[in-house]
Amino acid sequence: MLTNKFHYAWTIALSGAISLFACLGLGRFALGMLLPSMGSSLQLSYTQMGLISTGNFIGYLFAVLLCHHLIHKFGARYSIFLGLILVGISMFLISFSSHFMIITLLYFITGIGSGTANIAVMSLVAHWFTVQHRGRAAGFMIMGNGLGIVASGALIPWLNSTWLDDGWKVGWGAFGLIIILAACITAFLFRNNPTKLNLKPYGYESSSSTDPLQATSKPAGLESDKQASKSISKLILHIGSIYFLFGFTYVIYATFIVTTLVEQYHFTESDAGSLWMTMGILSIFSGAIFGSLSDRFGRRFGLILVFILQTLAYSLAASEIGTFTLFLSMTLFGISAFSIPAIIAAMISDILPISAAGKAFGYVTFFFAIGQISGPTLAGYLAEQSESFTSSYLLCACATTLAIILTTLFRPKIPSR
Repeated sequence: MLTNKFHYAWTIALSGAISLFACLGLGRFALGMLLPSMGSSLQLSYTQMGLISTGNFIGYLFAVLLCHHLIHKFGARYSIFLGLILVGISMFLISFSSHFMIITLLYFITGIGSGTANIAVMSLVAHWFTVQHRGRAAGFMIMGNGLGIVASGALIPWLNSTWLDDGWKVGWGAFGLIIILAACITAFLFRNNPTKLNLKPYGYESSSSTDPLQATSKPAGLESDKQASKSISKLILHIGSIYFLFGFTYVIYATFIVTTLVEQYHFTESDAGSLWMTMGILSIFSGAIFGSLSDRFGRRFGLILVFILQTLAYSLAASEIGTFTLFLSMTLFGISAFSIPAIIAAMISDILPISAAGKAFGYVTFFFAIGQISGPTLAGYLAEQSESFTSSYLLCACATTLAIILTTLFRPKIPSR
């Protein structure tokens, strides 16, 4: 029976949150705060800003292609450590560069590390938690993303006011060192699976006649390996398409919303940082809230609800009615921002056996990475042509509307629990 004794699975979840704070919260989302001052200092165009972001996601895509083999050979624990070290060192080196191409190349390496660490972290959810707790656990890990946004929103304006034109360089360097420290801490805490500590996954009831891990050993209704392979391919294509649309849209908003505040609405960098930080505070709880809702009411319900909120957020950002609608847009984005990865990871773990879930999540993340690559460059180009980000945010709203339709049509064959 379950007891009130603390389960090491929650140490894994905490370590996951620290890792995502480092590899995505700082390694990815801090870029939104760094871009205005860096772009001004280096006289970068909107297209060049988008290309720096795209370089990061090309690296992320590269990691997606190799990560499964890396995890298989070295395990998730050491894959996460390697990924975080790559992120930390590459970001630290950016602080010494003033050349667009070198920064883009280094941020490409950051993307490799971010992708490696992120995929490896999310693969641990299926090992350490049973089906009924995976949404909440994944959501808890993703709190790290929001904490990274809060940290960058608080630190970058202060650094820029203190160090002036060199503030963005100090920011890159400081974040790089913090990430290296996070790599060392999490390498000490992570374990690849509960058996290493003679434990069962959190939520496992020893008195149950059915092992919850065995209950998902094969997708329901599959009578042969050929049928299983075909069904899994369709599953990956459908979920991957939904994940692509999320990657395409959220990254446009996260990359350019601060630039929109500063250059289109004439906010001071300090005020823009405060709003960015507020959005980050809201996003801390997004994964846990909507992950838990998906545990309770189903993954499809959770995805649809989040995409509705994000469609509203993008539509309001595109409206140009005034600052209040922009505040509301950032609020809606914040409370829903990082719940999609948590629900997607839980959904795949629900449907597929543990042995296949990690690999499938890697394939699905490939779609996500393609969306991230195409989003910033296209948004930057549209903004340059129209001298406004309105068309970019409208494109995001249309894409998330399509995601709602695809999610509504999703009818997976889920094994009985």
